[in-house]
Amino acid sequence: MKAQEKFKSIITHAKKYGFVFPSSEIYDGLNAVYDYGQNGVELKNNIRQYWWHAMVRMHQNIVGIDTAIFMHPTTWKASGHIDAFNDPLIDNKDSKKRYRADVLIEDYVEKLRLKAQKEVDKGRTRFGDDFDEKQFLQTNPRVLDYKKRADTIIKRMATGLENGDLADVKSLIEELDIADPETGSKNWTDIRQFNLMFGTKLGASEAHTTELYLRPETAQGIFVNFLNVQKTGRMKIPFGIAQTGKAFRNEIVARQFVFRMREFEQMEMQFFIPPGAQKKWYQYWKETRMKWHLSLGMGARNYRFHDHDKLAHYADVACDIEFNFPFGFKELEGIHSRKDFDLRNHEQHSGKKLQYFDANLGQSYVPYVLETSIGLDRMFLAVISNSLQEETLEDGSTRTFMKIPEVLSPIKVAVLPLVKKDGLSEIARGVVEDLQWEFNISYDEKDTVGRRYRRQDAIGTPFCVTIDHQTKEDNTVTIRDRNSMEQKRIPINQIKQVVSQELDMRKWIGDLKN
Repeated sequence: MKAQEKFKSIITHAKKYGFVFPSSEIYDGLNAVYDYGQNGVELKNNIRQYWWHAMVRMHQNIVGIDTAIFMHPTTWKASGHIDAFNDPLIDNKDSKKRYRADVLIEDYVEKLRLKAQKEVDKGRTRFGDDFDEKQFLQTNPRVLDYKKRADTIIKRMATGLENGDLADVKSLIEELDIADPETGSKNWTDIRQFNLMFGTKLGASEAHTTELYLRPETAQGIFVNFLNVQKTGRMKIPFGIAQTGKAFRNEIVARQFVFRMREFEQMEMQFFIPPGAQKKWYQYWKETRMKWHLSLGMGARNYRFHDHDKLAHYADVACDIEFNFPFGFKELEGIHSRKDFDLRNHEQHSGKKLQYFDANLGQSYVPYVLETSIGLDRMFLAVISNSLQEETLEDGSTRTFMKIPEVLSPIKVAVLPLVKKDGLSEIARGVVEDLQWEFNISYDEKDTVGRRYRRQDAIGTPFCVTIDHQTKEDNTVTIRDRNSMEQKRIPINQIKQVVSQELDMRKWIGDLKN
């Protein structure tokens, strides 16, 4: 299945099975705005909890907060968002379509990287067990040429954007012969910057209003509460403050389902460190965050680090953890060394000291910050796009199922009476009442048990428990595994134990603990 066709099937499946709906669909919806359905909200909550458990509960020096969406407008002046939170936009004169200039160039570079990867795959096939990938990457002329071209393009783009030389960025697009992805036209306008913040007003009347912004990120709520948390929690550096919550960006080129939306949710952690310690902690959080992603078992080859050539105004070094979405490798999580940019700027604009007294050094200083920031909606998309599977069974039929990591599955156990009569439904409902205190449970008694299995497979339920006539005789049930479809009989009082063992956080993120 081609990547574009697979992506369309993911979107269709997500709607059909209650994961994601277009927002306000009965009124023809809003572009790039979505609602999460009954299964989508459970999956999203489980991802958020998995992150929170690993980030906050497993670290004694990291705490969580929940800050307001509305903030004093000077916050965004201090953070640099009013002056520097822009996207470089370019229009195609023929198609009337609008694009981010940097994304057009990055997509071109990604094609070069894919060509390089094809050369690597050919080498691996040719040499088999004798293949030395490291040496191949360092010596193969085609791979080296693709890499050199990619690096040169990205560096030139980064320089142009940092210096405000948008004319050179447009020249780069023209020199690379980049066309409109939808129409093939190469008739481009000049590039211009567009601020991404949503403006709104606070007040009871037009005469008495304050101009506000919907927050474009959750990080600033953490920074302005640095001292509140540090003092009330008696926190000692190094320590972190974590937060999940909504953010809003007026994305002109919102696209790719829930990957890029105007209303989205972030999971961020700001880690406060002594000045000069950023190299050590940058490497630590790169490794720790990648381990978190890999703990879900979605395949190491689906992840890669991408170092930033084009740095944000607050960073001295930054990278992304990219995931192999159906439309290519794209940013999933950012790791940034923010130095003391945020706290120092808030000090200057507020007139309040935001410093930490280090008893070991006997002096106060403005801490540096190491940030990890992951898009919850993007993580949701990574999970469902990687999980949707189709396989041919021995009888020639096909099965569509969601191989969602069990710890994240929206429904953990489906309880299915074989038939609705002979008292089986009553036994099944008793099992539901027992299990629902600890797990999200589905009860289904409609259609044949085979069709019910398929419905649960399609939403990623890892376990199906069937109550049959033998249950009445020996108090055992059939428990079916989603991935293998294997069934085994266990005592009815062991269901909870079997499921708990598979979902135990120690099994999933135990090795991430400090």
